[in-house]
Amino acid sequence: MDPAINFIQLDPFGIAYLFIVGFIGGLVSGFIGSGGAFVLTPAMMSMGVPGIVAVASNMCHKFPKALVGAIKRARFGHVDVKLGLVMGGSAEVGVLVGAHVQEIIKLNFGDAGSNLYVSAAFVIVLAIVGGYVLSDALRIHRSGNTNEEEKAGRLARYVQSIHIPGTMVYFESLKARISFLVTIPVGFATGMLAATIAVGGFIGVPSMIYGLGAPSMMASATELVIAFVMGLGGTIKFAWNGYVDIRLAMIILAGSLFGIQLGAIGTTYVRPYIIKLVMGVIMITVLVSRAFVIPVYLSQLKLIDPLGEVTVKFLENVSFGIMILALVLGAGIVLRALAGGMRLNRLKQG
Repeated sequence: MDPAINFIQLDPFGIAYLFIVGFIGGLVSGFIGSGGAFVLTPAMMSMGVPGIVAVASNMCHKFPKALVGAIKRARFGHVDVKLGLVMGGSAEVGVLVGAHVQEIIKLNFGDAGSNLYVSAAFVIVLAIVGGYVLSDALRIHRSGNTNEEEKAGRLARYVQSIHIPGTMVYFESLKARISFLVTIPVGFATGMLAATIAVGGFIGVPSMIYGLGAPSMMASATELVIAFVMGLGGTIKFAWNGYVDIRLAMIILAGSLFGIQLGAIGTTYVRPYIIKLVMGVIMITVLVSRAFVIPVYLSQLKLIDPLGEVTVKFLENVSFGIMILALVLGAGIVLRALAGGMRLNRLKQG
């Protein structure tokens, strides 16, 4: 099979759209450390890019961007390199398994099967993780304790209390010793999800915050290290079978390299709960966008009654419109938080 049949035609509008999407994805990525692909993958699919190609191309652009973001955040003292590399090791195994599953679905069910798999994964994961993160951010906001230092929750305290001789490692971000065996399933799940929807931060960041007890700032930055490790291995795996569209990857990368540095700077001026708020709002918005096109893929696979051309077009347009809304919301919240934080910082110094 010629891999070129997986790739779409690009016109000037498409190139400009991808560059802007890359910038916003990078902005969000630098701010919350999730890789931004939960914006980029659906945005590419809204252009007609098959799910597996969108995932593979995103992973290709991901590892150099993640490296830039990690270096930037490390200068602010936000990165726990040891934790990132330990989790990155098991995450790489998850990536290889997840990529293999993607390829099997693509070969057996075509583009519609791939699109349905990726979209359904988005909806399920975003509903669970996005709902929890958003509710937690709103809880903190309502409590008025937005300036308090983050403390490890009940689950994190339990995890930190587990002692397995010969496996305990001290991590600076946690200010505690935990068994590296605890990080293996978390890392594997992060990698598996990354190969499914091109972003593992949905699991990686919340797991480090709520499961291990890392502060939001450290978790979001350390995830960039994990993203670099996963992106490098995933790119090689997908490219070997011709699923990486280097054009898409490079255009998005060009835009995201600008955005990620701005987003990383923004984290130094905002309260930690804002990171959770941004992540939750964008996750829920993208969820709705993907949910609208699931009936289209079900119809193409003949799992439901065929949909008319007008209905298909309507659902795709609504999905695309909501996707644009997610991009605007993401960029707007991050830039507003950045501007507000910088203004307060100037007032304090003045």
